[in-house]
Amino acid sequence: MGFWALLAVIVFIFIILLTRIKIVPQSNIYVVERLGAFYKAWETGIHFLVPFLDRVSKKVSIKEQVLDFKPQAVITKDNVTMQIDTIVFFQVTNAVQFTYGVERPISAIENLTATTLRNIIGELELDATLSSRDLINTKITGTLDHATDRWGIKVIRVELKNILPPAEIRDAMEKQMKAEREKREKILQAEAEKSYQVTVAEGEKESKILRAEADKQTAILRAEAQKEATILQGEAVREQKIRIAEGEAQSIEVVQKALAESLVQLNQANPNAAVLQLKALEAFAKAADGQATKIIIPSEIQGLAGLAAGLKGVIEDKSVEKNSTK
Repeated sequence: MGFWALLAVIVFIFIILLTRIKIVPQSNIYVVERLGAFYKAWETGIHFLVPFLDRVSKKVSIKEQVLDFKPQAVITKDNVTMQIDTIVFFQVTNAVQFTYGVERPISAIENLTATTLRNIIGELELDATLSSRDLINTKITGTLDHATDRWGIKVIRVELKNILPPAEIRDAMEKQMKAEREKREKILQAEAEKSYQVTVAEGEKESKILRAEADKQTAILRAEAQKEATILQGEAVREQKIRIAEGEAQSIEVVQKALAESLVQLNQANPNAAVLQLKALEAFAKAADGQATKIIIPSEIQGLAGLAAGLKGVIEDKSVEKNSTK
């Protein structure tokens, strides 16, 4: 019996020692007390508790944690009661302060969040509350982080999950939103109609401008064509007159040249007085063919009949001489 009793004692001691070995997992801290007082905060690894003296007071997770609190009734500055639920993201930074700093820290955070939310919302009106979520989140986060610092808790951020105004307020807001949408729709339709009218007016304006430009160009081209036609016609008339004048000049030159040659030949023939008088008579005949209504006969040709008879006799004598010579 003594052997078995000793064996039982040894086994009992072994079991006790085995249960005193503690392994702290990652992202956890064990707060250990010895004889009821804080002894040490164990981090990740293998640790041994002294039997009957040490005990693990609290196992603390140092990972970021999320708390989703139930909706809280709050009243705005303009006396509107609404329900707001919040989400708090926090992390334990000091396991010892978290263990001994506050009783039921999660409940403490919830109550502190509710009171802080009521204080902030009480300073805002309904419209500001609905449109200032970021401002409310920032204020609550700063207040909670400062208050929980001595508890070994770091409040990372606070988010307003839902804001639920009363039913009549929601109905009024829906009607207001519907009216705003209808207003924006009408404004857009009016702007579209205005844009359409402006576009049409600008198109008509451009069309009239282009039409006027086309008419202007047509008139200019027509005037230029008429101008060129007039210039060409004037040049043709001038050319015609020049050629007529040149023809007349050439004709006069030929006549004068022929007259000069006849005078030369006449001079070379040494004509007698009867021939000269005959030439004068021919010249007088040409003058008489004109359009003059009065003709002054020179005194030299007044005895024209006698001269003509004498000239006839001379011509007949020359003809007889030629025949006899033959």
